[in-house]
Order: sequence, then C-alpha cells, then structure tokens
Amino acid sequence: MTASTARTAPPPPPDWQRRVAHAFSRAADRYERLAHAQQAMGEALWARLPARAERVLDLGCGPGHWSARLADRYGPDCRVTGLDLAPGMLEVARARHAARARWLCADAAALPLPAASLDLVFSNLAIQWCPDLEAVLAELRRVLRPGGRALINTLGPGTLAEVNEAWSRPAQPAALLAFRSRERHLAAARLADFAGVTVEAATRRFHYPDLAAVMASIKGVGAQPPRGERLTRADLARARRRYEALREPDGLPVSYRLLTLVLER
Repeated sequence: MTASTARTAPPPPPDWQRRVAHAFSRAADRYERLAHAQQAMGEALWARLPARAERVLDLGCGPGHWSARLADRYGPDCRVTGLDLAPGMLEVARARHAARARWLCADAAALPLPAASLDLVFSNLAIQWCPDLEAVLAELRRVLRPGGRALINTLGPGTLAEVNEAWSRPAQPAALLAFRSRERHLAAARLADFAGVTVEAATRRFHYPDLAAVMASIKGVGAQPPRGERLTRADLARARRRYEALREPDGLPVSYRLLTLVLER
C-alpha cells in the first residue's frame, strides 16, 4: 500500500468515483470505530463553527456523525443535509440518525442543491477524494448564500509519509490518491471567486501499537493498494521491518499534513 506525496500524479482512472463509493460503502459499518485520527482532526474544525446557521451541508458526511452533531448544535430551526458519494455510508447514517438530517447521495462536483441556499458547509476529510478540486469549490460557492462560509479539512503532501516509506518498493505502481498542495487549494478557491480565502497547514501525528493498527486507521483517508496488486507475506514482513525502524516511545507514528480551508462567500 502506498500514499502519494508527489507533486504531480497521473489522473485517476475513469471508474475512480465508483471505486471510491464502493470502498467506503464496504467500510461504512466499521468506519467510526476505526476513524480516531479523522475524529480528532474534525474536532479542530468544529471549533471554527459560526454561532448561528439555518441551512447546513455536511459534505462527505459518511455515517452521519457530524451531521447529527450539527443538527444538535444549531437546533430545530436548522436544516442539515448530509451528502456522500457512497450509498452504504448513507444507509448507516439513516439507520443511526434517522430524521436528524436529510441524506443525499451525490457528487460534490455537481451538488443537487439550489444556488445561494446554504449558510454553512462543513466538510471533514472528504474533498481529497474528489478528482476535480476546482469544480468542487465552484459548486460550494454557488450553493452558499452571500456571507456564507465553508469550513473544510483536507490533506496535503506529506500525509502518511511513514506508510509510504514502509510500503514503497522500486517496481510498485503509482498510488491512486495524490494529495494536493496548499497553493493548489488557494488557487482553486480564488478561481471560484470566494470573497475570503484562508488555507492553514499543520502536521498532526498519531501513534499506534503495531502495523495492523496503523493500516486499519488509514483506510478512510487515502491509502489503498493499487489496482490489481496482490500483497505477499514478504511484502508484509518488509513493511513491518521498515515501520518498526520508525517506532517512537508512543508507538508507530502516522503523520497527516492537515489543510484547513475557511472560505467566505
């Protein structure tokens, strides 16, 4: 398994979104149990929420954790929409959170929402999966009301560097997910014509007891085996040896280059 930190990468395959939706649908039941790092990074984004909002979109809502919290925070007068590309995630969201939000299965680059209809977009670690960043940010500007805000966590180059080092080998194909730079996000937000654009970068590190726990923790943020690749016992043993060389007192490290976007319409 690899995580790309290169500045350039080949375009995703034509069936990329179908494969992403399928992978996340399969992981839906266990996602929240494994997503401790994602949860911690989302809490930092949560602290930036405005005091009031009446129409809210949770973009890439997954199993609905943040959608339900947004509904609780803003009360009965707020309408929350949870949107995700993966039908399986939305099935879990509906089962766990029922009518606390409206649930939509759709592409972030083609939102089925009216123009100028939202006060707030909240998105925690979702847009790195979207192949067309410019289209996504243009859609967010379209659906936000004047004065509305988008709060977005995504990932930049340097994410999962330890995983990349442990798993890399000379003959390995390129990773499927390339992390885009802070500068790329700034340019895309300005192209979308947001009135206010802030992109902050920070490195967040988490620790795990062993390689199995590391790999379980990153399923939802960008590490996938390239298509058609079969990992052997020798691959696993080599990765374990390489990762153990990186061990710290708190355990095996996993680094995320967290990019936080605050976009004002």
